Order: sequence, then structure tokens, then C-alpha cells
Amino acid sequence: MKKIVFILFAIFTIATSSAQMKNPVKWTTKTEKISDTEFNLVMNATIEKGWHMYSQFTPENGPLAIVLTFKNQKGYQLIGKAKENPYKKHFNADFGVDEYYFEDKATLTQKVKITNPKIGKIVVNVDFQACLTQCVNDNKDLTFEIPVLENVATAANPTDTVTTAVTTADTAKTETKAVASTEVKAAPVKKEEKKGLLMIFGFAFLGGLAALLTPCVFPMIPMTVSFFTKQSKTPAQGKRNAIIYGLSIIGIYVILGLVINAIFGARALNALSTNVWFNVLFFILLIVFAVSFLGAFEIMLPNSWANKVDRQADRGGIIGIFFMALALAIVSFSCTGPIVGTLLVESASKGGIAPIIGMLGFSSAIALPFMLFALFPAWMNSLPKSGGWLNTVKVSLGFLELAFAFKFLSNADLVLQLHWFERETFLAIWIAVFGTWGIYLIGKITLPHDSPITHISVGRLMLALLVFSFTFYMIPGLWGAPLKLINAFPPPMTYSESPNGVGGSTKSSGNEEQLPEGAEIGPHNLIVFTDYDKGLAYAKTVHKPVLLDFTGHACVNCRKMENNVWSDQRVLNILKNDVVVISLFADDKRPLPKDQQFVSKVTGSEIETIGDKWTEFMITKYKTNTQPLYVLVDLEGNSLNTETPTTSYDPDVALYENWLKKGLANFKK
Repeated sequence: MKKIVFILFAIFTIATSSAQMKNPVKWTTKTEKISDTEFNLVMNATIEKGWHMYSQFTPENGPLAIVLTFKNQKGYQLIGKAKENPYKKHFNADFGVDEYYFEDKATLTQKVKITNPKIGKIVVNVDFQACLTQCVNDNKDLTFEIPVLENVATAANPTDTVTTAVTTADTAKTETKAVASTEVKAAPVKKEEKKGLLMIFGFAFLGGLAALLTPCVFPMIPMTVSFFTKQSKTPAQGKRNAIIYGLSIIGIYVILGLVINAIFGARALNALSTNVWFNVLFFILLIVFAVSFLGAFEIMLPNSWANKVDRQADRGGIIGIFFMALALAIVSFSCTGPIVGTLLVESASKGGIAPIIGMLGFSSAIALPFMLFALFPAWMNSLPKSGGWLNTVKVSLGFLELAFAFKFLSNADLVLQLHWFERETFLAIWIAVFGTWGIYLIGKITLPHDSPITHISVGRLMLALLVFSFTFYMIPGLWGAPLKLINAFPPPMTYSESPNGVGGSTKSSGNEEQLPEGAEIGPHNLIVFTDYDKGLAYAKTVHKPVLLDFTGHACVNCRKMENNVWSDQRVLNILKNDVVVISLFADDKRPLPKDQQFVSKVTGSEIETIGDKWTEFMITKYKTNTQPLYVLVDLEGNSLNTETPTTSYDPDVALYENWLKKGLANFKK
């Protein structure tokens, strides 16, 4: 009876343990013939719903990109780099770079030329990372069957291909079958996420509202509305013409978005934000826009354009109204041009239909007052009078353009890893820009087109207070403050002259030599071990429990936990004073010494790197392969939290603190 109970318990344990193992990506392979000596090696990934896998083109210092390693490269040659189906893009504030990723499906295609007609097969190792609330680093060997070329030449169907299905189980058998195919079909281009498009529309709409309050546009509202209401034969006709005028404005700017999209193409636009030269070009462009707004010069389209359009507007009818709207766009270009340019730069870098959505949002804000005031003429009385405040708005936009420009310069520096424009430099420039803007708003600085002022309005004073508050908020960032409100803009904390800020100590308690052997300075100036044995040995000398932090250099949610949970003073005090932190990086690609390399008895994988070693440790000890994973253990390596031995990504600070406290209480017992 006891044996039966033991067997049932063992089966239950194995079943529940394996259920915690994550294999969110399943791969299949297909070999497609192009010619007698050339083949496409097609790797299809099916990704579990909610998970995403990162592209091989993901920028450095971001999440872990796909790496393809072709084993035993004899008998064939690689032609170019593996191609991918279109990926999605999202800015990752924790890493300070864009991340490229796939959802649901991914297809990679590598073209090869066979030089040995009897090669038989090609083996490719795919190293990748997939994330949900946790991340899984994994690699699979994919086998491609290559038919003997002499036989292929006499085959009845020259388009025959070989497909091999590879399951995620390392010991699974492969199945080979012939299918007909002549080309690789990439997955269809997916639309931008609705949330991203709504944000683009919203920001563009705000940009349009800002453009309305400039000297080039605002005075045109009463003039244009009066023209339609007074010059039309009937009030109804005037309202109709004003609506057509507004729709024409929208049409003109949307056409501009379509042109940008057509010239560059969605996929080219998608790559702009990480292209060094485009980022430098955008930086220069926005500096020019900013200087123009500040009053150094006016950016204007040729007067001949405006004259020709005016003559067309005299034709009357719908065509004439359209050209009136075009005339407004040309005449107001000195004010709207920099805003439109900035919006196009930002939305174009998102790719897809983002430029069109951006121009729709901007033009809707511009057109709305012309239509509304024509429908409700009495509202015109509530409009404020034109005056010097319009130039104040224009100059304020100039300061914003100037600050925004340096984000693009920062992008270029991050991609090249030059460390010329690190976090402290970026923050110093932003503090100077916003501080000067605040001084301008309180009237201590005047610019070329400003009117003399004897006092400042309440609205201007309130804006000045807001700008000064933001400026003072940024100053502690020089000394290591995380600045969570703007963490999407400056370079990440790790990309700085000192990870702890200007004047911050990089030492644990006065002297780096006092660090224990095998320890280093980690997040928030914590003493962190990166080797389990050394960390556990130190914990025994100080008689403290160990927090095992299974993490990754490219783990998105690991950074979020460190930035948002570990940074909380309640949690940080525990990590600094009550436990020994051992951070084990599952994506550490440094090779293990040859005498420490082995084949896993659990997965059958070759354990060749430090990251492989810690991943194997996770799987064998805690039956999971995801990061982040946190385990509080005693000095013998046993879990201290009996109810919940491990915890993972959860931004709830109180929950994480309570979990730590329960483990500590058990340790003291």
C-alpha cells in the first residue's frame, strides 16, 4: 500500500512540476527548393496567446534577440541574413530602446547554397527569448532534411519540398513528408495595436490644438468664419461651406500622411527610430524648428505657391473652398510646419499607418473650430482677442521642440554605444531648457517677436510654476533618482557616467575593497552575488537568509521589478539589511570552462554557458524556466516560504514585502 501511495505521489509531483515548465514557442521547419543547388530553410514559430518573442533585429541593450547558429557549416553556404516576417515595435522605457517582437506567429527564412550534393541535413540552433509576465530563454536545434541532389534532378515534380515538424520536447521524433510549394509565404503584416494608434491620434490632436493658438492660425478663425457666414447667400449655405472647408483641411493633411507612407513604405518607416543617421537628421530638423519658433527666422513656403492657390480659390464652389483650405495650410506653414514635421517624424518612426493617423488627429483639431464657429456663430464672442500671448504660445512650443530634439540625439548615441550623450548630460540639458522656459514665462527673458509686458497673466504664471516644478523634479536625477514620470525619455540608469548619479558612490560602504569575494554593486547600490556557491558561503558567515534572484540581462519584467518594487524603501531596507541577494542570470552567454560543461539529464540540452547552468538549476530545483523568479532560502538552500516557495513578476509592492517578511520570520524560527 505504501508503495502505491509513493508511486502515485511521485506521478503527481512529476505532473505538477512539468506543468510549471514553460514552452510558449513551438517550432516547425520546412525546406523549400529554389534551384538545383539553392534552398530556403524556413523556420515557423507558433507563439502561445499573450506571449511574444523578440526579433533577431532587436537593438542592443534591449531584450534578448533571436540568434541563429548554423552547426557544422560544411557542404553549404549561407546567402545573406535570415529574413523575417514583419514584427511589431514598442518603446521599452526600462531599457531605453525600442523592442521588436512577434505575437502568435513568426517566420524566419534563410537562403542557402549547397556545395556538397550529399550533405543530407542542416542543423540550426535557434536561441530566443519569449515573455509574458515572465520571460523564458530557450534554444532549439532545428533539423532541415536536404535531398540528394542527383535524385532531385530526376524528380517528377521539381517544386517538391521537404517539411520537418519539430516539437518542443528535446527527445521528440521528427516526421518528414513531401509537400508542394514554390515560395515562402511570410505572415501577413499586422496592424498597429489600437492603443498605440489612439495615442498617436491623441498626441497629434493636442499638437493641432497647440497650432491653433499660434499667431499664424488663431487670427484666421474669425476672419474665415465671418467670410462664410456673411458672403454666403443663406446661413445654411454658409454653414455647409464652412464644413466643406474643415473637411478640406483634414483631407489635405491626411493626403500628406499618405504621401509620407507611400514614399518610405511601412516597413522602412518601422526601422527609422533605430537608424543612427535618421535620428541625427531628426535632431537637426527639430533644432531648426525650435530656433524658428523662438523667433530667429521664419520657415515659409514660396510666396508664388500662395499666390497660385489664391487664384484657384477665386473659382468658387467646392473646388474654390478646397483651395482656400490649401491657402491656409501654406500661409500658416511658419507656425504649423514645425509641429507637423515633428508629428510626422514621431509617427513615421512607428511605422504602418501611423503617419496617416497622426495627420488625421492634427487636422481634426485645426478644422474643428472653423466648423463649430460657423455652426454656432454666437460662440465667436467667447474667443479671446489676439495679442502678445499668441507669440508666448509659439515660443513655448519652441522650448518643447528643443527638448524633444535631444531625445533623437540620445537614440543615436544609444544605438552606437558611444557614451557621448549619457543620462547626466541629457538631464542637464533638459534642466537648462525647461529652467530657461520658466524664466521666460515670468518675463525675465524676452525674445525678438515678444510684445512689451507690464505684468503677466494668471494663466502664464500657472504655466511657469508647472514648468519650474518639472525642472526641480529632474534635478535629483543627476544624483541617481529614477525619475519614474519621464523614464521613457532619458537614457537608462545603467547608461551613465555613474549608475548612482553625479557624486554618487559606486561602493557599498565607503570602499570597493570591502565588497565580499564574488560580490558586486547591483541595482539601488545593493551588494549582489552572481555566483550561487560564493553567495551562500557569505550568507553563512553573516547568518542571513538568501534571496535567489533568477533574472536576465535582457529580461524586461526583471527590470520592472527592480525599478518599481525593489526601489520601494520598505523592500529595499529588507534587501540591504536582512538578506543576501544572489542574482543568477539565465541569459549569460559567457562559456563555462570545458570541464564544467555537461549534458542535462532533465532536458538533454548541452550546458555550455553560465546562463545554461543557472537555467538548469532553476529547472531541476524549482521546476520552472521563467524569469524573474524569486526564492527565499535558508543556509542549506531550502525554501523558507512553505505556502508560496517562489514568487515571480508582480508589481504589488505590499505583496512582495509580505512574502519577504514571512520567509524572514520562518528563518528566525
